[in-house]
Amino acid sequence: MRSSNPVFSRRGFSRDNGAYAGFGTQQPQAQAGTATNPYATNPYATDPATGMPQAPVRGNAMTIDDVVSRTALTLGTVILTAAISWLVLPVDPANINKSYGIAIGAALIAFVFAMIQSFKAKPVPALILAYAAFEGVFLGVISSATSTYIGPGTVVQAVMGTMCVFAGVLIAYKMRWINVNRRFYGFVMAAAMGFMLLMVVNLLFSVFGGGDGLGFRSGGLGILFGVIGILLGACFLALDFKQVEDGVTYGAPREESWLAAFGLTMTLVWIYMEMLRLISILKGD
Repeated sequence: MRSSNPVFSRRGFSRDNGAYAGFGTQQPQAQAGTATNPYATNPYATDPATGMPQAPVRGNAMTIDDVVSRTALTLGTVILTAAISWLVLPVDPANINKSYGIAIGAALIAFVFAMIQSFKAKPVPALILAYAAFEGVFLGVISSATSTYIGPGTVVQAVMGTMCVFAGVLIAYKMRWINVNRRFYGFVMAAAMGFMLLMVVNLLFSVFGGGDGLGFRSGGLGILFGVIGILLGACFLALDFKQVEDGVTYGAPREESWLAAFGLTMTLVWIYMEMLRLISILKGD
């Protein structure tokens, strides 16, 4: 089962036929229905049945602490650059076009860094932090505009909403209320593809027809699609948690924690943007 996150999919945080696919490690195929550890020869791997190390651990396996620290650093970079851009690039009628131009440029640069990292054989912390920095500039300008034209409390509400979604999904995942399996993955991917296709069609109608295109970004339909976007983000989080858990259980190298941080950051940005847009629709035009 592959993650919805393109970073995880590219690097192989996955299970296929019950066996963890590994990080590009080629292993003999297991017998049908038998889960095998592709890191069986890895001194950092654990036995999937007992959770105990198969060999003495030398301290180079990815741990939850590694993921948490890298995610904190990546998200901290996003927050810091967002705060700086908010202060340095205030949005008002006199410079709004310039600010939006900077935001779009920053978003495009962040996208380029994300794509470069996605096709790298190994995680590059500099690329990941550069992505986070430019993503922060984009979020800072958009958040400033929303606070100025919709309401000063909108951004705080979106941040709190994002935190609540993260905490809720984490609790549900740890309590095993969410069963992340192949069927769950297939449903989420199908829903995500349909959602993105509709958004692209709406954008094209908006560009060539003016207004809000098919109305997926405002009014009742906008609220509906905002809720769907947040739910998809929550599903992405569940998939990401599963991939991180598998990576830790099966002895992934410590450097892969950067990819986990990268993927989690991308998902949280998605949720925040959908939350911000939904609250904006509910509070104003």
